[in-house]
Amino acid sequence: MKYTILGLLLSVSVGMYAQVTGTVKDMQGEPIAGANLFWMNTSKGTTTSTDGTFALDKPQNSHMLIVSFIGFENDTIHVERKNQTLDITLYDGVELSEVNVTTRRLGTMKMRNSVMNEDMISSAELTRAACCNLGESFTTNPSVDVSYSDAATGAKQIKLLGLSGTYVQMLTENIPNYRGAASPYALGYVPGPWMQSIQVSKGTASVKNGYEAITGQINVEFKKPQFAEADWFSANLFGSSTGRFEANADATVPLSKRWSTSLLAHYENETKAHDSNGDGFADIPRVEQYNFWNRWAYMGDHYVFQAGIKVLSEDRSSGQVSHGGMHVDNPYRIGIETERYEAFTKNAYIFDKEKNTNVALILSGSLHRQDATYGLKNYDVDQYNAYASLLFETDLWKGHSLSSGLSFNYDSYDQHYRLTNNADLAPTGQFAKEIVPGAYVQYTYNWADKLILMGGIRADHSSEHGYFVTPRFHVKYNPNEYINIRLSAGKGYRTNHILAENNYLLASSRQMSIADRLNQDEAWNYGISASSYIPLFGKTLNLNAEYYYTDFRKQVVVDMDTNPHAVMFYNLDGRSYSQVFQVDASYPLFEGFTLTAAYRWTDAKTTYGGVLKEKPLTGKYKGLVTFSYQTPLGLWQFDVTLQMNGGGRMPTPYVQEDGTSSWESRYGGFEQLSAQVTRYFRCWSIYIGGENLTNFKQKNPIIDASNPWGSNFDATMVWGPMHGAKAYIGIRYKIPRL
Repeated sequence: MKYTILGLLLSVSVGMYAQVTGTVKDMQGEPIAGANLFWMNTSKGTTTSTDGTFALDKPQNSHMLIVSFIGFENDTIHVERKNQTLDITLYDGVELSEVNVTTRRLGTMKMRNSVMNEDMISSAELTRAACCNLGESFTTNPSVDVSYSDAATGAKQIKLLGLSGTYVQMLTENIPNYRGAASPYALGYVPGPWMQSIQVSKGTASVKNGYEAITGQINVEFKKPQFAEADWFSANLFGSSTGRFEANADATVPLSKRWSTSLLAHYENETKAHDSNGDGFADIPRVEQYNFWNRWAYMGDHYVFQAGIKVLSEDRSSGQVSHGGMHVDNPYRIGIETERYEAFTKNAYIFDKEKNTNVALILSGSLHRQDATYGLKNYDVDQYNAYASLLFETDLWKGHSLSSGLSFNYDSYDQHYRLTNNADLAPTGQFAKEIVPGAYVQYTYNWADKLILMGGIRADHSSEHGYFVTPRFHVKYNPNEYINIRLSAGKGYRTNHILAENNYLLASSRQMSIADRLNQDEAWNYGISASSYIPLFGKTLNLNAEYYYTDFRKQVVVDMDTNPHAVMFYNLDGRSYSQVFQVDASYPLFEGFTLTAAYRWTDAKTTYGGVLKEKPLTGKYKGLVTFSYQTPLGLWQFDVTLQMNGGGRMPTPYVQEDGTSSWESRYGGFEQLSAQVTRYFRCWSIYIGGENLTNFKQKNPIIDASNPWGSNFDATMVWGPMHGAKAYIGIRYKIPRL
């Protein structure tokens, strides 16, 4: 079963070339990600993947395999044969009569065995904060920023390597997802309790999943019914001081030795409209969402099948609200109704387990239906997506592996929109589609687990932009067991769908000016990173440093500088780049306590109207300090995170009639503090916490909020939090498998 899971996911790891394979689990049968395995008296080894699996080559003169992980007793296993399969269980480091000491695991781990610079955010890390959805899952992560796209709709965006989330490829279980019309509000479509882990890959990724990853990939792994650690039943109830309530539940049923199914359900309701800054606009939109998912799995000896159907319904409303006893006669309202349907199937057949020879077919489809009104403007869209991927993978001989495949992607947008507040103007109808078939090949060479080279190239044909080629190359070098050095270089492309991806900008008086014949985004990304694992006072100090440079050859520029009363979309004429340097460290100061500190510097510039300028609303730096402490018996856990966000440039202001500037040319830095306390019981836990405990709020995030029907109304000048401190409480409950 574990091998077919690896074959299905087609993850890139050192283990794919090896012959000794298996899984490392704890006493409860839960896979351990990041466990260390190495042959006695050698430097050859590996670490387990996110699902606890591993694979490594067996030396001729060594038969003793040492397995270790923080908080567990080391285990030494005698391995006689090269093709042996191992099921390894690690035991807690301290065991008392009737009381087992709960072990601590690193919440965010650098995937040592990955040739790419990849972090894995585990389910343990996701429980350190409220984490109600994907957009709230990066509070303790120094690499990924999540911020509001505007101050009126509640739309959020990810920023990675100093650039917006449109340049990050979003994946769910290695299937491209949440593209086009889904992207503005997609971070709220993934409930936190559904997620098993998140993988964040920086820079250009593997060519297997397509050509769209320019700055990186974010892949979400969900709870799976076929895994032994899947609970019979689990639930999470949540409530906040803002009037937000959530209920989550999932149940898993093993139907037979090979068949299993699960049902996941989510309901949320932001029941109140809040106006904490008194500008007459809701700072937090009212959102009511239903989300259901039924998935199935068949795990055969050679054939693996997975399938699922997901349904989402969301009603989002915002805009002007009555405040201070004042009544608004003609309120400016925002309403967004969304229905989303998804279906997928994964099929994999393993021909030869020893050589990892397998073929997989992935099929997925979605319908995203959105009806949105912004004042008297509207944008209605039905987006259809169909995706198919046929993959083949095999080990050619020792140290050499080959992957190849075919892909197909179809997107269509049936759009009806009115871009002005003139209700007498009939909506414009527009239909757009893009069909992209493609093929790729990828070769990986592993020399004695010291040097790994991975090169891939894919060719695609867009019905809108013609043929294009995507090369990517990765190097991983381990001079010793304490240091990993990675290099990467590669190209990425992305097709722009302006209205679908930016329709939240209609919540402003800015006119949308869209040039004809917009190019594909085309960019090179180069990166270097070094990770070290230094033994210090009986513990391990994790140090990471990295630098990435993204250089655009073609780009659709979003220009809010040239005309302060418009947002313009046109092809780049000049330079556009981003460079990011980051360093972070993590160390367990004492038993149960882990401290992480990070600093990131960003330099992102684009040519606007012939002048190279800083990208607006992009912070120059970010500092993060986070610590987690769990008491010796694991009954209490305390988590605190402090973010220090640097200032940046505002879009070019204009002079008002009274001679004053419409807004400042730059904004300053600010801090945000979050904390959570968790009390664990046998099958349930209760947590209480707070967000933005520094109570920092951006002043006047909406320009001319008192006159939303006028020409100066602008909700796009948001760079910080709009609401103050928030408290929450929640309960988690589960019935585990025995």
